Amino acid sequence: MTMFTYAQKVLFQHCDPAGIVFYPRYFEMINATVEEWFEARIGFSFAQMHGVDEVAVPTAGLQISFTAPSRLGEMLEFRLVPKRLGRSSLDLEITAVCGDEQRLSMTATLVFTRRGAGKSVPWPDDLRAKIDNEINEMVEKDA
Repeated sequence: MTMFTYAQKVLFQHCDPAGIVFYPRYFEMINATVEEWFEARIGFSFAQMHGVDEVAVPTAGLQISFTAPSRLGEMLEFRLVPKRLGRSSLDLEITAVCGDEQRLSMTATLVFTRRGAGKSVPWPDDLRAKIDNEINEMVEKDA
């Protein structure tokens, strides 16, 4: 399996009056990428997660670098690679590119929690195994 990619078109709603993506809108696009990864690769939709199972994966940390602007109408490819799985945390590396040009790179740390817990809790064994499998496949691909 390769890195997870998710294409998103830059829409009017993402842009400032100059037609350039207003930086907070990238976080919405990144969240959509993470949500799609969980559903497509891990088999755990946010609808199941939040609605039925009453769990969540809020963002606990972000490190981001913006390298070039994105403009209205461009197609961005978001590339997600899971990097580190902790007891209750997960680090994801996400880049956005347009053609050959990188637009941003970031590391996001998510934590697993249950409704009412007020803190992170360990990943359930089934989710841990699926995420760990994704990480191991990426490591084997790079070797």
